[in-house]
Amino acid sequence: MQIMKRRIDVINTPLDGVKILQRNPIGDHRGYFERLFCAEELAEYMSGLRVEQINHTQTERRHTIRGMHFQHPPYAETKIVSCTRGKVFDVAVDLRVGSRTYLKWHAEELTSNHHRSLLIPEGFAHGFQTLTDDCELIYLHTSQYFAEAEDGLSPLDPMLAIEWPKPVDCLSNRDSNHPHIDKRFKGIKI
Repeated sequence: MQIMKRRIDVINTPLDGVKILQRNPIGDHRGYFERLFCAEELAEYMSGLRVEQINHTQTERRHTIRGMHFQHPPYAETKIVSCTRGKVFDVAVDLRVGSRTYLKWHAEELTSNHHRSLLIPEGFAHGFQTLTDDCELIYLHTSQYFAEAEDGLSPLDPMLAIEWPKPVDCLSNRDSNHPHIDKRFKGIKI
């Protein structure tokens, strides 16, 4: 029996539960093959959840921000985010009540060349800034989209203090109207 090398290595980040998934492509003179997801290798991090939806986004202009999006329980979701074209600054913000990293953020630069994904568990907001033109992302979600559970925070909220690497060039009306955190914000109970 031949022992197979892991196709995805899991790397911790400063935020409990947020993981970098370092894909290990197999290649030759033709190119390469890699896994974006493996239920067996990631079972420990998926908490018995399964992928319910796969989404694809394309953003034309560099320095565009999308986010900070999340869904409330019982429709909270774990996401696995991969960049398949371009380069993005991908951000997760901890919204879990009682977490030692509550309202802290972590970012990773994702590109197709780095072969990395970000695993973002339930209870986190997610967003990104494009660092190049014509960026494409693939999202694996453990919950269907439910409009009544959808929410967001302003990506420019000084309370979050996300250090976006570039000046904001484009932000949708929807994202620019997400609220800033105030005393009414109660976080997410998971």
